[in-house]
Amino acid sequence: MKKPQVAPDMIDKNIYQNDTHKSSKKMTLKKSALSLAAAIGALGFSQVACAELTWGESGSSEQQGKYQVERYQPDGYQPNSQQSTSQQSTFQQNNAYQPDNGVGSFTAAAIAAERGDVNALYNYEQAMSGGLFAMYPTYWRMNVDLNSQSPAAVSQFVRQYPDTVMAEKLAADFAETKAGSNDYAAVRQVANLITNADDSEKCAVALGFNNGGDTMRAMAAKSDVWLTTKKQPALCDQLALEMNNNALISNPERVSRLKRMLRKGKTGDIMALSSRLGMPIPYASLSDIQLNPSSFFSRFAREPASQTNQYLYLYAMGRVAEKSYREAALQLEFDIKQDNQRSAKLLTDDTRRAAYRTLGVQRMNHNTDDGFNVEAVDWFRNSLDNDFSFEEAEYYAMAAIRFSRWDDVVEAISRMDAETQKANQWQYWLARAYEQSNDGSKRNTAKKMYQNLAKSNEYYGLMAKEKVGQRFDASRLGGSNLPNVSSVDRARVMQNPHFARAFALYNADASRAYANREWNWAVKKARDNRDEKLIIAAARQAYDMGWLDRAIYAIDNTDNVNSLAISHPMPHQDAVVRYSQSAGIDPAWAYGIMRQESRFVASARSNVGASGLMQVMPDTAKYIARNLGETYSASRANSGDTNIRYGTWYMGDIFGKLNSQPVLATAGYNAGPNNAKRWQPTYGSLAADQYVESIAFPETRNYVKHVMENATIYSSLLGNGQPITQRMGTVPAAF
Repeated sequence: MKKPQVAPDMIDKNIYQNDTHKSSKKMTLKKSALSLAAAIGALGFSQVACAELTWGESGSSEQQGKYQVERYQPDGYQPNSQQSTSQQSTFQQNNAYQPDNGVGSFTAAAIAAERGDVNALYNYEQAMSGGLFAMYPTYWRMNVDLNSQSPAAVSQFVRQYPDTVMAEKLAADFAETKAGSNDYAAVRQVANLITNADDSEKCAVALGFNNGGDTMRAMAAKSDVWLTTKKQPALCDQLALEMNNNALISNPERVSRLKRMLRKGKTGDIMALSSRLGMPIPYASLSDIQLNPSSFFSRFAREPASQTNQYLYLYAMGRVAEKSYREAALQLEFDIKQDNQRSAKLLTDDTRRAAYRTLGVQRMNHNTDDGFNVEAVDWFRNSLDNDFSFEEAEYYAMAAIRFSRWDDVVEAISRMDAETQKANQWQYWLARAYEQSNDGSKRNTAKKMYQNLAKSNEYYGLMAKEKVGQRFDASRLGGSNLPNVSSVDRARVMQNPHFARAFALYNADASRAYANREWNWAVKKARDNRDEKLIIAAARQAYDMGWLDRAIYAIDNTDNVNSLAISHPMPHQDAVVRYSQSAGIDPAWAYGIMRQESRFVASARSNVGASGLMQVMPDTAKYIARNLGETYSASRANSGDTNIRYGTWYMGDIFGKLNSQPVLATAGYNAGPNNAKRWQPTYGSLAADQYVESIAFPETRNYVKHVMENATIYSSLLGNGQPITQRMGTVPAAF
């Protein structure tokens, strides 16, 4: 079940549009609008437009003539009709939402947007004015040619539709568009309208302030972009380049970035930074080294001693390391040995440390291909100084964890910023390191750290519980009992325009991007208002409707709400248990995989073709069908029951091939069995938590943690609780 490597949390981000206002810039409108129109009719749009979705009989005969209503009615929910009418009236007065003039207006507006018919969209804005979805035709019209819009027009839209996700989206889209065309003045004019920016949008805003605005505000994005060498949005690369001229950036900070850019070979950044530092590096010098780094090393000893040559040495080391870290290591060892015999050394201590850092980073980038090696830890230790970026400190920590170099684990974590060190991940590993110490006070500190972590029920919290003799018990968090929701809170959900739009769009069977964006925004606004009762009520309503992925999202995005019945639902329980037992695997593990793969959306489909509840890849489905003696059918393989049967069979297949080790099998389900094998230790065994933390693919690393967390919780819900460390076990050697 191998999938491309993407960022963590891809479940929500890529499949379900977890970002509350961000999705693809060009939306597929026709299909969404047509299905939305049909569903708005089914909902009774006169009710939807008032942000009050009442359950029961349809409205007046006139309304029935226009919109045939077939509403969902949650079990046991019988609203007080008099109360609903009163609340609806109050809501209309306070929010000024009026019924739309016709469902056809929305449909036609969406189609007009697809063909870029601005004149038609102007007309539909008038027709839909005052309705719950009134902002959409205006957004579509403005988005036809966003670059031609003015900041004043965007501001007017935000004022007209305050606190809506589409207002946020338009302002953010506009900022990105204008930053991309270097119109930073326009970006600054809308910057304060953006409250929930993603990485690219943050960089767009920072670019605006960095170019003639508030340089202090531009610095807010510095920690994310300044020292990173990993792939990031184009606007973030641009921001880091242009920050070079920010008056608040010091020369030592420029030197820090320059060393990373020399490692990566980013010529433009190298030239800009070195020039600002007063020692410009000529393009010709970089070009010569790029073509033949070995020639540079041969003549380095004959070159005059200068800081520029120190930088050129690091550039040459980076070019060789990109091709072969082994060759680069031999070169560095040779140069240092030769240098140590000279009365006046050619390589400064700082250059040596930076060169070793290059080796350490490159070595960690080749763990899947070449296997893990303790030399990475040694190279990072040889590079120790106070100039570590987070990605470098993380690599150092991962290498040290892999080889139980506990003193190095402590060193690596100390190189992270203070806020990062407080994260559960690094508190857990710091405690693990202290636990190994001969110093009694450090062991006591480790115990206290575990006790604090054990308050959480996420991966590291579950691991910590067992360190202090605790055990996860689902019954203490309500078990499978659904939360009770008052009729008042149920009514408040539909009085909330954000949730009302989300439910209407979901029931319309429109594009999930629309419904999920509105839902996530609604959860965010409720969380900002610390209205957890509203979130619980909405989540319960979504659960009752079968909208499980957003119900999970709502509970997962609260700080103090624990409702395992909603956050860890168990749909298709008979099938999951039956097929898991047939495949010889734990049903709790199957649920753990399913929750992480699809959030129980049967129609889920990834951008690489994985589909269904278990996200089975087409080639994998063919392999499974062949082994089960069945004829492959894509439609059948994607159906709920067959998808569960195929997914659990494949889990059992991988489980058997990977030493019956659930952590290995989980990694194999996500990244492919061969990669899971490559990450096994060459000799001896390895504690499972150390194996997981050193998985080379960030997506798979986080995936395995989430699945193990899920499976532990599900095992308790299913009445056969198994502690997480017992579940994870020990990872054996590959050979």
